[in-house]
Amino acid sequence: MKAVLIPVKAFALAKSRLAAFLPDEARAALAAAFCRDLFDTIAEVRGVDKVIVVTNEPRAVAWAKQNRWEVLIESQQHSESASVDFACRHCEATGIEALLRIPTDLPLLRGTDVDEIFEALDQWPSSVLVPSRDGTGTNALLRAPPTAFPSFFGKDSLSRHLAAARAADVAVTILNNPRIALDIDEPQDLELLRGRVATESQTGRWFSERDRAPPAAPDPAPFPQAYPR
Repeated sequence: MKAVLIPVKAFALAKSRLAAFLPDEARAALAAAFCRDLFDTIAEVRGVDKVIVVTNEPRAVAWAKQNRWEVLIESQQHSESASVDFACRHCEATGIEALLRIPTDLPLLRGTDVDEIFEALDQWPSSVLVPSRDGTGTNALLRAPPTAFPSFFGKDSLSRHLAAARAADVAVTILNNPRIALDIDEPQDLELLRGRVATESQTGRWFSERDRAPPAAPDPAPFPQAYPR
């Protein structure tokens, strides 16, 4: 039994590394756009038995239920690793044998990419890791069984996942995919993405609205400390 797991961070708290570049409202809107687009992509995948969403974001819950997906609602979100491992334990207990964690900020993902990851599994226990563009992150992680080794999302997650897999004697396949490699964490990632997403997608519309928005007003000049006599 194969399944896709999508962890969704509360939109208001997502994309914190873009805080110096985007105001809070724009970051939340971007996170929502990523989520809608990813859900639309995963809804078209026919090679999996289930989709599970783990979140406490009300809009993500509603969208997942519209697709008739299973939703695990968190009372709190401590970290992505904790959310994913909680969901992995649940999934394994319900009979899922291979579980692919996909984050929402992969706006270039295609349904065929998901199929390709599952096709890379060739033995048991096994895992497939898809690196980030800089080669240090883990942008997609397939484990069979789902609890084969713990999650270590964050800084240098690829090397940590590799070490955990080897310690657990789990076979590893590294799969490079340029569409999955582009996750969006930094301003330069957004610039790489600009023009590569469909204009009718939620992310494409976010870019269009952002480009049409008037420039922010400059900060008012400070009052002088003292007036000339």
